[in-house]
Amino acid sequence: MAPSRSGSGKQGFASMDEAKQRNIASKGGQSVPAAKRSFAQDPALAAEAGRKGGQAVQASDRSFSRDRSLAASAGRKGGQATHSKGRGANGSPDVAT
Repeated sequence: MAPSRSGSGKQGFASMDEAKQRNIASKGGQSVPAAKRSFAQDPALAAEAGRKGGQAVQASDRSFSRDRSLAASAGRKGGQATHSKGRGANGSPDVAT
């Protein structure tokens, strides 16, 4: 039987204060050389990576290129999910009462 815990129930990383979490998390980003750190810093690099990823998939396995309605459906779902953040089930903004 596992020993019972008291307190907030958080363990490990989650139990640390925010400053310590940020310090540890920032080290992960720093471990990558600045030149390779972010596609946001170099859109051409992002485009090249996207092309490589697309070329890695066989043409017969590219479902969106074979089925435009599937691609359209996925695009609609993504748009709905993006635009509904912070909204309730009925589409109105969530308001704390």
